[in-house]
Formats: sequence, C-alpha cells, structure tokens
Amino acid sequence: MTAELVRGQNHPLDRTRVEIRVAAGGPVIAGVTLGDADGRLAGPEAVAHPGAPRRAGVEVPRQAAAEHRIVVDLDALPEAVHRVGVLLALPGGSGAPATFGAAAAPSVTVTGLDGTALARYTLTGLGPESAVVAVELYRRQGAWKVRAVGQGYEGGLPAMLHDQGLPRATDLAAEIEQAVGLGQDGSVPAPAPVAAARTESSASPAGDLPSPAHRTASDAPTAPAHGTGTGPAAAAAAAVAPEAGAPSNPPADAPVDYRHPRRHTTTSTSPDPSPSPAPPPSAPADGPATTDATTPPNGATPPNGPVPPDGPPVPVAGDAVGWSMEERLYHQVWGMFEDLARSVAAYRSAADFARTRLEEELDDALADPRSRLGTAADAARATARDRHATLLTRARAVLDRDLGQLVAESEVVEPALPPAFAGWDSPVWQGHHASPERPMALRLGDLHLPEAPDLRIPMLVRLPLERGLWIDSGPPAQAHGGRPDPEREVGRRELGSALTDGPPDEAALRRLAMETAVALAARLLAVHPPGGFAVQVIDPAGGAAPALAPLVESGVLPALPVPGAPGVASVLDDLTRRVELMQMAVRHRAADALPPDLDPADQLLIVHDFPYGFDDRALTRLRYLADEGPAVGVHLLIVADRAGAREHGPVLDPLWRSLLRITPVPDAHLADPWVGHAWTYEPLLAPRGSQVVRQTLERAAAARRLP
Repeated sequence: MTAELVRGQNHPLDRTRVEIRVAAGGPVIAGVTLGDADGRLAGPEAVAHPGAPRRAGVEVPRQAAAEHRIVVDLDALPEAVHRVGVLLALPGGSGAPATFGAAAAPSVTVTGLDGTALARYTLTGLGPESAVVAVELYRRQGAWKVRAVGQGYEGGLPAMLHDQGLPRATDLAAEIEQAVGLGQDGSVPAPAPVAAARTESSASPAGDLPSPAHRTASDAPTAPAHGTGTGPAAAAAAAVAPEAGAPSNPPADAPVDYRHPRRHTTTSTSPDPSPSPAPPPSAPADGPATTDATTPPNGATPPNGPVPPDGPPVPVAGDAVGWSMEERLYHQVWGMFEDLARSVAAYRSAADFARTRLEEELDDALADPRSRLGTAADAARATARDRHATLLTRARAVLDRDLGQLVAESEVVEPALPPAFAGWDSPVWQGHHASPERPMALRLGDLHLPEAPDLRIPMLVRLPLERGLWIDSGPPAQAHGGRPDPEREVGRRELGSALTDGPPDEAALRRLAMETAVALAARLLAVHPPGGFAVQVIDPAGGAAPALAPLVESGVLPALPVPGAPGVASVLDDLTRRVELMQMAVRHRAADALPPDLDPADQLLIVHDFPYGFDDRALTRLRYLADEGPAVGVHLLIVADRAGAREHGPVLDPLWRSLLRITPVPDAHLADPWVGHAWTYEPLLAPRGSQVVRQTLERAAAARRLP
C-alpha cells in the first residue's frame, strides 16, 4: 500500500534499490545531493546533476523534463553519506514559469525497481520558490527512511546549495544551468491532455489500458535505444542520450511530427515528402506537410546503426532501454504500441482534413448560383474530388510505410518474448520450466486497430497485479447497451480457437469466459516461482466444472469448489483473514509472527457466475478483497455478466470500476488516454486442439510438489 506523505512525515523503506519518480506540470531540473549525518555537502562531487549525472549509487537525468526517474542504490553509497536529498529546480527560459507557485504542484514517488509504489509526496503550498528539496532518504540506526521535506528556496539553486554548506555554491549552480541550457532543446514537455472519448464510461475508465513505465530520455541506463520510425499511445521509451540540437517544439511553419518524442527515428529520408496526417491551422492550401522521418540531426549515426541506402535499419529484439532483456522487451512492446497509435491518429487526422477540405470546396463551388451549373462547376467539383483522393492516397502511403516497419519489428520481437510475454502458440511454452523470480509483466491478450487488423500488439500489465480482472461473460447486445457490435462478431469468427463460425450464443460465451480465466490462471502459475502462486475458486452454481477440469486434474486445485453459500463464505473468510494478517505483519514488520498455517503464496481468487450465491455479507467481503487484497498478494478474477447484477443496483458500481474488464471474444472496448483510440482486445486462447494449457498446469503443479 502506497504511503501518502505530508510535509515532515517519514516512512520506512524495505529495500535499498529504489527509483524516485518525479512528475511535474512542465520541465524541471532534477538532481541529488549526498550529505553527511548533518546534511552538509563535502563538495561539488556530492551533487549529482545534469552536468555530472552519475555518482556512486546514484544516477539522475541529463536534462530538464516534465517526468524523471532517478535510480538510487543505497547499498552502493559511500559510508559517509547519510542523507540523499532530491532537489528540483525550474530551468530558465522565456515562456517557462519562474516560480513553483505559477506551475502545477510536482509530485515525487519512491518505488521499487519492480514499479511498486512505496511512498508518494505532492509538493503543495509552494509560492515564489524556484528550487526545492522535495524528499530526503536518510539513514537512521542502519535503516533507511524517506522523509517529505518540501523546503523551497526563493533564491534558486545557489541558495539551496549554499544552505547545505557547499563551498562555491554559485559556481556549481551556474554549471548546472549551463548543462541544462545545452540540452534545453531536448527537454521533454508535459504531455498535453487529450479529451479521449471512452467507449465505456462506467465499466472502462481511462485506467482500462495499462500504462507502462517508460524511462525518459535522460534517465535511461546505457542500452541501445529503440527505433521504429513511426509514431503510440501506450502508457509512455526513451533514447539513451538526447540528440544534440533536436528541438522539442518545432516552428509554427514546420511539419507536425506525430511520432513519440521519446523514441528515435530510423526511417530513411523520403525523396518525396508526403502530407502530414494532422495539419496545423496554418497548413498551406495543398494540404499538411508530412511526418516523414529523417536521419538524426547534424549527420549523427542512428542509435541502432547506420541507415541502409535502401531502407530503415533491420529491427532488433530488445532494442529499447532497460536494465535487463526482459525490461527492454517490455519497453519495446509498449513503444510499438505508442508508434501504432500515433501513426493511426495521424492518418485519421489527415483523412478528416481531406474530408473537411472536400466539403468546403464543394460548398464554395455551389455557393454562387450563377456558376452552380455548367462546365466550370463540374470542373471545380472534379478538381476537389481529385485533390481529396490525392491527400488520402498520400496519407495512406505514410501509414503503410509505418505499418510495414512495425510489422517487421513485430516479426522479430514476438519470437524473442519470454513466456510471460509470449502467446500460447510460442515455442517457449513447450520447454518452459518454473522461474526462480517473478517476471515484471504478464501478457493478458493482444490489441489492434481497424487500420491494421493483422498487426497485433501484446497487451502487457505489470506484476504484481494492481487491480483485479473482470472477464465479461455477457452477450454483445448487453455489453454494448443493447446493440450488437459488428466488429466483435467479425472478430469472433477470426479467432483461431473459435468453437463456432458465427457469433457465440450466451452459453458459448459463458464457457469461453471460464476457459479464458483458466488460461490466465495457468499463465500466472507458470511464470511465478514454484509455490509462489495459488488459485482458489468460488463456483456457487457448480457450472464451471468442465472448464476447471485442467486445474483439478493437474493437482493445482485439490478438488472442485464447494457449491452454494457455504462454499462462498468459506473461501471469503479464509482470504479475508489472510489479508488482515498480512496487513498487520507488514505494518508492524513482523512477518515471522504469521501463523504457520497461513499460505505465503500470492492468491488468485476466481469467482464464477458472480453475483449468484452472494449475500450482502459476502458482497462486502469481496469488495474488501478487491480494495485491500492486491497490496498483500490477493487478486480477483471475476467471471460475470454485469447485466445479471442489476438487482443489486449501484452497490456494485465501485467494484466494477475497480476491475480491468476483458472479454472472451474480440471486443473494441479499451481506450487509451493519449489519442483516444478504441482498441480491439483479443484474448489469449490456446490454438485449436492444443494441450499447452493443460501441460503448463501439470508442470506448475509438479514444480510445487518438489521439495
């Protein structure tokens, strides 16, 4: 559970390798001071800043940005260091706020390397200050804690460094500002808000699409930068170092670039610029300029090798930032998602521009009654339609170029994915054995857009799961407000494991929903260490027995769940007790005091045919598990038709909103918060006739039985 700190409050740290994530409303400078027991700095070498980003145990960003990640290894700090202060300062420059009081309040979150948030502090109440010590990690009796400081300085960096006893603080402050000024053109601005229309305002909030944690251009470890040359929308990868002289805000008359600002471009220069899919208001009459990618500025060599004369570089798996191959692949997948979303957004914008222009030109041709008829009017209409077709053709050519590169990258990345990221048809599952460590993410399914139906992007969510899952077993007519979704029906027929050629009936949907739940449970069991994950099932009506057969026959479940209200109450009571005991153990740091009969493994609770068999007490306990369970390793997977819960009224609305909705058949219900696309989700089901899920469960059960 994340500790929300107020000024002066502290919180213990249970690990020594952490990330400090900064989010601000605009570019800020981030740095770290390494002080002694009194907070005094020994010299300039005790400050990590954009001009000297690496110190022992610390690495900070190299430029000003709206978001930062600072990596701190407390075990690697010198013995004399007792206080690690995180400082923020506003960069100079026209148009930027001069004080924190004129900008949005920044927030600082201390997380583990796996992304688990430990403590968060929002710096409110700042006024004329232009520099601030946000938080402080300090050592007390051999243990590390984090304290919310929020100490601002109206005199900026010089006053802050001087207050910490640094000799010649003004010189170091000037050095920091000079280093930031050299890279100011590459600073990363705050993302602009997007009014994304949600296809499901109640059941699918903006959080329906998991947001990956990407490193900014300055805080990435040394690794090859990802390059696709297209343009996302995923939760948000960056280059290893900023490209010199690469402006973040182009001039008003420059082409609009819809590629993600944190991803390198590698597409070769096109000899014939094509139109930009999203023109600025001042676009010339012939249409917007292209977003054609070019080689890096100043003749620099692209990060993944020189560009061949006949096209872009060959894609490479793991060509993204990260500390491990797994993390690099994770960031690369979400980078592909971002590029696809931005490319399609650019194409749709260009199509809208072409259509609007056609309508305006046709209106102009018909506006004058004297020239409404005759050869001149016919010629004007023909010219307008030809120009419309030309604009669409150029926009589609740009999209096809980007899609071709993404398809090539997908063909390289997909075979390299580890089991947690791979589909059931991947060969890695044939020889898979339990891993000693939990992976950083899990693949829940695939995502695609109508403009590129054959390009599937893996949908990855971070582990441990921060929210429960809801597999919607309702028919399309109920899931979409009484009107069937034709895309969902067509997508159903495209499923390789489809049991029918047409849209499934209600019984088939319920069966597919439970099979999807069992497949997800098998995947979670397989990717966790032996004994690190367990499954429990609530099935009040007893209708899930056929789908649960692989779990029972493999030994993952000792027996079929007890039907009726007694079975519901028994499982919920056990898990509620586990959550309460684990919370007390974490709060008092007394894990060794847990009773011996308590299973330390993370628990996945599958609830079938919810809310059948649940009384008010059971509903209350289930909501408690949904809210408090993920922090202590209890996760929900509910298989339900929301229409069947209408009798409970709005009581269950908070529960539905807290869950990530997925479907047993393809369905366009996931919306990203960047450009507002409605992504079609496609579940992960084993190929027709495959025994991979059953074999995976048998191996997981056998690994758990080993001493």
